[in-house]
Amino acid sequence: MSDEVIEVDRGNYKFNYAIYGDRKKPVVLFLHGFMGNCHDFLAVIDRLSEFCCLVVDLPGHGNTEVKHDRNYQMPNTAGALIKLLQELNIQQCFLVGYSMGGRLALYLTVYFPQYFQGVILESASPGLKTQIERDRRIEQDYKLAKQLESQDYALFLQQWYSNPLFASFVRHPNYNSAIASKLNNNPFNLAKSLRFMGLGVQPSLWNVPTIKIPMLLLVGSLDPKFVAINREVASLSPQAKLCIIKDVGHNIHFERPAELVRLVKAFLA
Repeated sequence: MSDEVIEVDRGNYKFNYAIYGDRKKPVVLFLHGFMGNCHDFLAVIDRLSEFCCLVVDLPGHGNTEVKHDRNYQMPNTAGALIKLLQELNIQQCFLVGYSMGGRLALYLTVYFPQYFQGVILESASPGLKTQIERDRRIEQDYKLAKQLESQDYALFLQQWYSNPLFASFVRHPNYNSAIASKLNNNPFNLAKSLRFMGLGVQPSLWNVPTIKIPMLLLVGSLDPKFVAINREVASLSPQAKLCIIKDVGHNIHFERPAELVRLVKAFLA
């Protein structure tokens, strides 16, 4: 299906979204990461014919339009996504979130559990634990936001992916096409996403022991920071199962889509 736009919350959000597959089949909602868009999971979705897949451009990304800066914040964005599900008459679905989208997926799991049957978090984090850590991250994200607004966006992307976190992503043979897709984003809207839904301003979601929904935590073995975070999450939540995928980095669905599909099918079954 082609991308469509649906307006929710009295015009505060115009979500650009697409639905792939038969609506009579179980629905899976995919949430992309920072600087991504609703097409990021297509290599996975193409292999999930057993499901109906819903993809959405998150605020600041793709063709979704947002009024007012406050509507970039995670609680407001989560509430708007629930209203989108209601508009689409989706009473329950499965949830897959990557990185920033994984943080948002975890928020949805904590505060709107009745809408989700199972949750897959790819390279995600419950947030920072202390105010000192959050303040440092806010300062860092504000600097990055200013760079997005003042320097060449292609140069920003080059600098962003020079982080060792993305080393295996950069080495991937389809790296250039992935970057070309990211260049379609508006850097000024991305800056708003960093300021209002970055890791520093995100509410703490470390109350994972209270989650009653089955969760699958996916991390790459070449991503030690997130391996450590997700080991801790798994140790705190009886509902969480941790899977560490060998020889892959932060962006599993891009680097190893077939492996992600295998794990998703096994979990959702």
